Amino acid sequence: MASAVKLATPDSLRTAASTDTQTLLQDQRDTMMNKNMPKRTIRIAALGALACVSLNVSSVSAATLSRSADVNGTVSAVWSLIGPFCAIKDWLPPVGTCTEKTGPAPERTLVTKDGKATFVEAQTARSEADHSYSYTFKSSPLPVTEYISTIKVVAKSDKVSTVTWSSTFVPNAGKEKDALEALTGIYDAGLTMIKSKFK
Repeated sequence: MASAVKLATPDSLRTAASTDTQTLLQDQRDTMMNKNMPKRTIRIAALGALACVSLNVSSVSAATLSRSADVNGTVSAVWSLIGPFCAIKDWLPPVGTCTEKTGPAPERTLVTKDGKATFVEAQTARSEADHSYSYTFKSSPLPVTEYISTIKVVAKSDKVSTVTWSSTFVPNAGKEKDALEALTGIYDAGLTMIKSKFK
C-alpha cells in the first residue's frame, strides 16, 4: 500500500485524496444526522404535544344561560315595570342604585346594596314592539367575558306573560362553575321579584 502511494502520480494522489476526503465527510455527516434524527424527532414531537396541551387549556367554550318565569300580568304591564333600562333597581334585589347615561348607546352603572360590587352595562339593542332589550358588560366583578344578555317579555295568555332572561358568555378558565352559579342566582332573584309584583 505504501509503495503504491509512492509510485502514484501527484495528480492521481490529489484525486484519490479528494475522493477519500469527500467520502469521509459524507460518512461523518450521515453519522451525525442519524444520531441527531431521533433527538430532533423527539423535540418536534414534544413541541407538538406542548402546543396541543396549550391549545386545549386556553380554549374555553362559550356558555349559554336562559331562565324564565310566568307572571300574572299582561305584556304591557310587565314591560312597563322592567322595560326602562334603569328600572332594574326596582326588581333585582341585590341592586342598590342605578345611574343611567342616556344617549344613542345608553349605559347604566349598578352598585350593589352593600357597596362592594359595581357593574357598568351598555345597552346594545332595544325593541319596544318585541318588548325586549339586550346589553353587555363594560365592566363587571363576575368571572366572564364577551357577556351579552337579553330580557324579553312575551304573552303566554291574555293575562299571563313569560319573562325570559338569557345570555351568552365566556367564563374565565377554571371559573366555569362559579360564573354559571352567580348568573343563575342573579337571574332567579330578579325573576322571582318580578313575579312577586304581579300576584
